Amino acid sequence: MAAITTTDTALLRLMQLSSVSLPVGGYAFSQGLEFAIESGWIRNSQQVSEWLEQQLLYSVAQTDLPLLRLTMIAADAQDPQRLQFCNDLALACRETRELRLTDSAMGEAMNRLLVSLGLSQPLPASGELSFVALFGIAAHNWQIGYPTAALGFLWSWLENQVAAATKLVPLGQTQAQQLLGELQ
Repeated sequence: MAAITTTDTALLRLMQLSSVSLPVGGYAFSQGLEFAIESGWIRNSQQVSEWLEQQLLYSVAQTDLPLLRLTMIAADAQDPQRLQFCNDLALACRETRELRLTDSAMGEAMNRLLVSLGLSQPLPASGELSFVALFGIAAHNWQIGYPTAALGFLWSWLENQVAAATKLVPLGQTQAQQLLGELQ
C-alpha cells in the first residue's frame, strides 16, 4: 500500500469534497442498485456486498478512476481542450441514459457549488458536465494529489451506495457499517 501524503488543508478539502453533505445529490442516485433490488437480484447484506464489490472493481475502478486521473493531469497542464475531452469521455462511458443523467446532474450541481465557492473551472457551463471531471478539477484546485483524491472519490461513491442500500434492502445501521468496513 502506497503512503499518502497531503497537507492538513488538502485533507480538510478532501473531506469536504467527499462528504455525503456535499450538495451534489450523490445520495439520490443508486446507479442501478435500486433496479437490482426491485428485480430480486439483491435481498440481503451479502448480496449488496457482492454487487457493490463488482461495481467498484469493474466500473468505478476501471472507468471513473482513470478519468479522474486524466482530468487532474489535464487540469495540472492547464489544457482546456484536454479537460473538455475528459469530460466528454466520462459522459460517453455511461452505459445508459440514466447513468449519463446521474453523472451530468451531479456535475451541474458540482459546477454550481464550485462557482459559489469561488473556484474557477474551465469547462463551459452551457454544456453537459461530468461529476467525475469536476471532482478532478476541484481536487486539482485544492491541491489534493491523485491517490488521495481517488480515495475520496471512492469513499464518496461507496458511502452513497451503502446509504441507498440501507434504505432499499433494508439494512440496519450496523450492517451498513460492516459493509463499509468490508468494502474499504
